Amino acid sequence: MTVDLHIHSTYSDGTETPGQLVQRAVQKGLKAISITDHDTVEGTVVAMNAGIMKALEVIPGIEFSCVHKSHHMHVLGYYIDPANQDLLSTLNNIQQARIDRNCQIIKRLNGLGIEISMEEVCEKSPIGQTGRPHIAQVLMEKKVIPNIDSAFTRFLKVGKPAYVARKVLQVTETINVIRRAGGVAVLAHPGSIDNSLRKIPAILKELKKAGLQGIEVYYPIHTKRVVKKLKSMADCYDLVVTGGSDYHGSIRPGTDLAGANGFYVPDDIPEQLRIAKDSA
Repeated sequence: MTVDLHIHSTYSDGTETPGQLVQRAVQKGLKAISITDHDTVEGTVVAMNAGIMKALEVIPGIEFSCVHKSHHMHVLGYYIDPANQDLLSTLNNIQQARIDRNCQIIKRLNGLGIEISMEEVCEKSPIGQTGRPHIAQVLMEKKVIPNIDSAFTRFLKVGKPAYVARKVLQVTETINVIRRAGGVAVLAHPGSIDNSLRKIPAILKELKKAGLQGIEVYYPIHTKRVVKKLKSMADCYDLVVTGGSDYHGSIRPGTDLAGANGFYVPDDIPEQLRIAKDSA
């Protein structure tokens, strides 16, 4: 059996609802999943309730965007308390900053002669978070660009004419928020931070001191060589090994949950996370 501890729903930038993701996981025979939407726990709460009905373990999760020195990175939180007031207050602040950013991006697109409104963007995200992927969807439907990727390449990524930087937490603050919410803090897809992995040991050493408890080793773009190196680093810094597909649904064609495309995540990882949580 396999688990998948990195999945996104319609509450952030995925295209499937938490209920649909639970059903898909059950059909594929997954042992456990975690909905790790960006900067929100709404989807993970819905999935946990759906998991009870389907006898599927759904681990409460979240994914934060953050920064550490010159590195932009993501940190996952597992077994958090979704009702923790400190966590919810932090998320409310991030969500308001996201709304402000969306308004600025739309204003820049309008300045480029592209007719797009906040109302149109919000229609693409009736629940949960609204962000650049939803703006990209509107641009594609208006035939401004041919696909989602080109929206980022032409307009929305760093250095492009409609890009607006958004508020992100320092990684140490992120880890503290996760830990205060009773969760286990895990560095997401380190191969995306530095594909050579040369910088990762120094980052892990610093973040371990700040309370980091795990590292995402099993990830679709991590080769066998990368997995081997990351497992060695996990051993060196006494970090829990985790993994997930980072599934977003149809927004990323050809992708699927763990158990497909030759990608598997060991099914004992939830137990290792529980041990890390209890020993904190």
